[in-house]
Amino acid sequence: MSEKHPAADLQPTLRDYESRALALLSADRSAYFFGGAADQQTLAANQKAFSELELLPRVLRDLRGGSTRLTLLGESLTHPILVAPVAYQKLVHPDGEAAMAMGAAAQDAAMVLSSQSSIDAAEVRAASPGCNWFQLYWGPSRDANRALVQRVADLGFAAIVLTVDAPVQGARDNEARTGFQLPPDIAAVNLADMPAAQFAPLAPSESILFDRVAHITPRWSEVEWLCRNSPLPVIVKGVVHPADARQAIDAGAGAIIVSNHGGRTLDTMPATIRLLPAVAKAVDGAVPVLMDGGIRRGTDVLKALALGATAVLAGRLPVAGLTVAGAAGVSHVLRLLRDELEIAMMLTGCASLEQITPDIIYRNE
Repeated sequence: MSEKHPAADLQPTLRDYESRALALLSADRSAYFFGGAADQQTLAANQKAFSELELLPRVLRDLRGGSTRLTLLGESLTHPILVAPVAYQKLVHPDGEAAMAMGAAAQDAAMVLSSQSSIDAAEVRAASPGCNWFQLYWGPSRDANRALVQRVADLGFAAIVLTVDAPVQGARDNEARTGFQLPPDIAAVNLADMPAAQFAPLAPSESILFDRVAHITPRWSEVEWLCRNSPLPVIVKGVVHPADARQAIDAGAGAIIVSNHGGRTLDTMPATIRLLPAVAKAVDGAVPVLMDGGIRRGTDVLKALALGATAVLAGRLPVAGLTVAGAAGVSHVLRLLRDELEIAMMLTGCASLEQITPDIIYRNE
């Protein structure tokens, strides 16, 4: 795939990046990175729900000295836009996650590295120490999970992001239709030492999911164990129900990410932005609440912060930037998102993230 600097021709907008990425990628890779589960209703809902939220600006406020800075889990961040964990990024660019990390670092953006990264965590950290959160899918062995967590802690990662909303893969119809599969030269290299699940032969009357897979999927006891034994704070990703949010806090979670997995697991779930307020209310400031799903504009970031998020994670937009122009494309996408957030803050009368409150969301009541 040939790289094209984002300054070539005309400067692309955020919308342009996604359309250009779709034009560059094969149908099966487009389905993997930009598609969703089943009929893709949740995938569409994530963006549609943002567009249906309207902003109610305040005017003539003193905006001098405004800033997007925040502190998250003890770390000072320039802005609240993080790069979400996305697997197998070498499928869209030969430098994969290393280029993503360099692009994120250029914009002071924190990055979460997927455990299914196609480049080793050590190499990604060498490319950018700003990639300092590591995403974990629970493996079949506590010892193997502990060893992986210790390895990334030794590499300098600052937090573990435990994804809990995908004990099985969603019904990926688009991937099946297009024949998506990993090529032999791309693999989840960080999981090379993770033991593979071993299943006894299945009787005709048995279910592979309920009678085999369900016996190795994590439960709250595993979350509690990880929070007690991890050398790093544990962030629980994939919480959408207020009761689960409270249980995650009781288990020892240092933060929560409200997520429907970008519409890639359970179709017909509500949009994440619609689920966020109830979770934020249940948490009541006990831990930071982040969200992902549908972030395509700076106004989306603003709306998420207004409805209770401390920060947001974007996945598909940075992947689009990576596809189109490597690290430079990632950097440009994140710069555009931050610029749009600052524009939206100025136009709604918010000089700081603390001033972004629910009353900037218009409610026709």
